[in-house]
Amino acid sequence: MASPLGRATSSPGGSSSAAILLGKQFKQMQTDTDIRGISVGLVGDSIFDWEILLMIDEEQDNLYGERLCGTSGAKDDALDRKTRSTPQPQGRGSGDGMEVSWTNARMANTLISGGCFRARIAFPNTYPLYPPKMTFLTPMFHPNVYLSGEVCISILHPPEDDKYGYESAAERWSPVQTPETILLSVISMLSSPNDESPANIEAGKLWRNDKKEFRKRVRKCVRDSQESAWD
Repeated sequence: MASPLGRATSSPGGSSSAAILLGKQFKQMQTDTDIRGISVGLVGDSIFDWEILLMIDEEQDNLYGERLCGTSGAKDDALDRKTRSTPQPQGRGSGDGMEVSWTNARMANTLISGGCFRARIAFPNTYPLYPPKMTFLTPMFHPNVYLSGEVCISILHPPEDDKYGYESAAERWSPVQTPETILLSVISMLSSPNDESPANIEAGKLWRNDKKEFRKRVRKCVRDSQESAWD
């Protein structure tokens, strides 16, 4: 199982205030029954390095949309807050594994339904003044995910003006964001790509010009994620 919260350590030179805040947020995400379809664990014993599992169910509902950062809460982006508990699986991490607190996620009518996506979130010592970095470990084909797996989304961009003019400072990171709001926004992003400045050029082109091929590629990622989720 993952390192107990009391044993979690800061990264070398890490901010004690950041570590305390992350410890509280980590504990909340493991115990909050309103957080659906998201499991969290520590990589090793560092509170600055989280392992994530996003499980996207096929059932339809739209009661979770209003909690998604930066979205309209539209039906296609929504998650169901009415959920049933599921057994806790034995996760795998690079340290002691994962201690998970989760229930089923439900996303309405999206290409990623059924996916089991693993990711890492690395928090800086300057958190929450500056954003963490999120990287998918599961191979993804998405306009807003680099080939390296790194997520490209506005709220993970530093709190400064965009020199390219694609997004306002208000759309970028602010200290009010939390690991929960990050993950809910990423789930919304997965079902509603932004192709204005894609991180994955090929995925962006297919999303705009060839939805059939795009769907084929994404559904393959979903099938592969199901097969590799517990490897």
